[in-house]
Amino acid sequence: MKDRYERHRQAWTTDEIQRLHMMANKGMSLRAIAKALTRSEESTKKRAKQDKLTIQKKR
Repeated sequence: MKDRYERHRQAWTTDEIQRLHMMANKGMSLRAIAKALTRSEESTKKRAKQDKLTIQKKR
């Protein structure tokens, strides 16, 4: 479990932020976005909230 998130406590890069915005705008779920970015769901949700993005709930 220790190596679960490769990006643990690392700053978000510009590329990651752009990808987050793109995936959120496409309507992807939080889990799918977090997995694609190799970030935790909590970290992804926190960054999305900071950028005022809306992430779809699971359908």
